[in-house]
Amino acid sequence: MRLVMKFGGALMEDAEQIANSASLVADRAKKEDEIVVTVSAMGGVTDELIQMGENAKLGDMEKVRKMLSQLEKRHFEAARKLCTGTALEETSEKIRKLIETLNQCLTGVFLLRELTPRSKDLILSFGERLSAPLMRGALVSMGIKSIDLTGGEAGIITDSNYGNAKPLLNITEVMVKDRLMPILKAGVVPVVTGFIGQDQNGVVTTLGRGGSDYTATILASSLEVDEVWIWKDVDGIMTADPKIIKTAKTIPVLSYLEVMEMAYFGAKVLHPLTVTPVQERLIPIRIRSAYNPSNPGTLIREKSVPKPTVKAITAIRSMSIITTGGAGMIGVPSVVARVFATLSSNGINVAMISQSSSQANISMVVKNEELERALKALKIEFRNGDLIRDIHSIPDVAIVAIVGEGMRGTKGVAAKLFSAVANAGINILMISQGSSELNISFVIQEIDLNRAVEAIHAAFELDKMGENAPQAQEPHAT
Repeated sequence: MRLVMKFGGALMEDAEQIANSASLVADRAKKEDEIVVTVSAMGGVTDELIQMGENAKLGDMEKVRKMLSQLEKRHFEAARKLCTGTALEETSEKIRKLIETLNQCLTGVFLLRELTPRSKDLILSFGERLSAPLMRGALVSMGIKSIDLTGGEAGIITDSNYGNAKPLLNITEVMVKDRLMPILKAGVVPVVTGFIGQDQNGVVTTLGRGGSDYTATILASSLEVDEVWIWKDVDGIMTADPKIIKTAKTIPVLSYLEVMEMAYFGAKVLHPLTVTPVQERLIPIRIRSAYNPSNPGTLIREKSVPKPTVKAITAIRSMSIITTGGAGMIGVPSVVARVFATLSSNGINVAMISQSSSQANISMVVKNEELERALKALKIEFRNGDLIRDIHSIPDVAIVAIVGEGMRGTKGVAAKLFSAVANAGINILMISQGSSELNISFVIQEIDLNRAVEAIHAAFELDKMGENAPQAQEPHAT
């Protein structure tokens, strides 16, 4: 069996967590499976690197050196607990060299007082570049042959959009096969840094926050693996946020499309782009618990199961509604285009849209922190007032979405949804449904979010998830 196994920051938090993660890899490697491992940075390290870069730009090198020393100490301590013999020597030397190079990068930022997107990508890459040798060292100390590689060294080639680079999949597929297949055939486990790649000039790039999941599926597609196992600290994807719904259940089976909808509408289990590379090749993704490996978790595949109709409730907090209106909008096609072009040119992402049938107004949802910038840009663009006279906003709202392929063609879903919300005494500010009928999303005041999720979860009886539905089958052994 050929697998890609991905471990996030929570499972790379410290030596104990890394040892547990490495044992899961070693268990499959000893069964002669071909394993590729993808790792995130140790928990919290990426945020620390962001802060170091900002401090260097501001000229506070004393704070940078203090943080750098703590970072080095944390990784050395983990290495000493994880590795033995030659593996400890090799891992410690690699960490030392990486910290030295990172110090040089931060010194360059300090001297120039400039932190470019390209420089920031290089600095952020050190989180994964420091954690991969720890995983490799742990595996070697367990008797597993292993090598650690950066995403670029593994063959992930991207464009040069620093901070949110997109993989050039055709080139990447060839490069990954060329570089990793000989390693796998030699019985060696490659440990690949998640989140980072390199452009065609060899410059380090990052795939955006959460991009380690994306790395895993890019590698999986290129190598045509049997499954991708994304290890988490939960049993799988839940029917709702367990912090809100204590009775939330693990969803046994989901389709690619359902997971993509859930990821877009706030579910934090997967990076939104994760599914794309494996979807065409029909490679399953399995979300599994590193603390409960006997549980099959959530299986993500081409086709879901028809029941239940609604499978999950997701939400996005800290959003704002902007509504633009005016009689001058009616019948003028260019107005809507100008609205979105204005927001796009100012780097503002629109999460949800709703337009009245009269075409006299259009509502959009943006992040709270982008609200002021969005309002300013729109007021400048339509300052004449001939087309749009009224621009107003509602801050501190939340998008709530229900997701499920069984909704398609099923009558009464919207009625049950909105009745549940109304019976909870919650006012709906905005509604949207795509023609795919895969989700219904609506906007409420953020203060009402928990009550809304509780009411919907109860109305659709999601606490009974899995009682009558097919379960995800156990991963087959070699």
